[in-house]
Amino acid sequence: MSEPDPLAAAFATRWAWVEIDEAAIAHNVAHLRAQVAPSEVWAIVKANGYGHGTVAAARAALAGGATGLGVALVQEGIELRQAGFDVPVLVLSPQPPDQMELLIGAGLTPTLHDERGIEVAADAARRLGRSAVGVHLKFDTGMGRVGAAPAAAVALARAVAAAPEVRLDGVFTHLAVADEPGDEYTAGQLAAFDAVLAALVAEGVRPPLVHAANSAGGLAHAAARHDVVRVGIAAYGIEPGPGVAAWTGELRPALRLVARVSHVKQMPAGARLSYGLRHTFDRETTVATVPIGYADGVPRRLSATGGAVLIAGSRCPIVGVVTMDQLMVACPDPGVAVGDEVVLLGAQGTDRIRPEEWADRLGTIAYEIVCGLSRRIERRPAPR
Repeated sequence: MSEPDPLAAAFATRWAWVEIDEAAIAHNVAHLRAQVAPSEVWAIVKANGYGHGTVAAARAALAGGATGLGVALVQEGIELRQAGFDVPVLVLSPQPPDQMELLIGAGLTPTLHDERGIEVAADAARRLGRSAVGVHLKFDTGMGRVGAAPAAAVALARAVAAAPEVRLDGVFTHLAVADEPGDEYTAGQLAAFDAVLAALVAEGVRPPLVHAANSAGGLAHAAARHDVVRVGIAAYGIEPGPGVAAWTGELRPALRLVARVSHVKQMPAGARLSYGLRHTFDRETTVATVPIGYADGVPRRLSATGGAVLIAGSRCPIVGVVTMDQLMVACPDPGVAVGDEVVLLGAQGTDRIRPEEWADRLGTIAYEIVCGLSRRIERRPAPR
């Protein structure tokens, strides 16, 4: 009988964790598939599955009908392969040339946008004894981040065709303001992308997979739905932006950030607490300490912007500056006790705190909130 792993035991028994509802992710992907049909859905599971856990997110998305996955880094793709996933995995952004052998060796699909990248991929495939390795070409139609100029489409397609070690499996672009349906910029991007496709067809090139839409693009822009829609944040039950809220009502949040009360004390009127002593109590108050902080992904400024947690179904405001490993909350119920459940994100009773709420308070987006949840917090399956 093997000895128990003390590290695993420490993670599993810490009084702070993330609960992941894989059924919610599967439901969301299935719902999005219906919305964008007949396009396929590829689930984007980069950034630790947007904070939900790479493997859990991938498993749930495939259960919901996704037919491929997308990541940002080679190591994210290798994690999926080591977990046993054999579906297509697209590495969405250019990688260091010295990682190309790792990428191809793991059966991942590289994104390329210039002739040098095509040469690097072909050389790596040759060294590995591979031929006809699938690649995707990315075109910058107005995002301004990475991608080839649309005018380079034919030259790049010819460069791929000239290298027997690689094969053109797809072409794609990325939309900058898809979450603002009234902005005409998206139509301009799609027109530029259509010109790329037309130039390739005139050259006799018909890529097997064409894709342009992210979550917002797939929901709000029918013209962006090509062979594949890349579903990211919406798969996790989070709206891509307020402009597409009308299309996200059926989505279910998949994450709860949970902790337990570690200490309870009475603070007299006039007492101050936490770094900088920035909070002063105007009356005697029951204060609970919660063993989670900004090192875990709870933003330090949350207390200054009206942040709260749920204890026994009631909102308890965060008081004092959030510290690295702990925070304090004022409790309306003096009966709060050590070990009581604290919900920072998610539902408890009839109330729910959403990542979008934190984002609104902090002047950011919900993506940053969930992606910022530290890996030092264990991801656990949601209880049934």
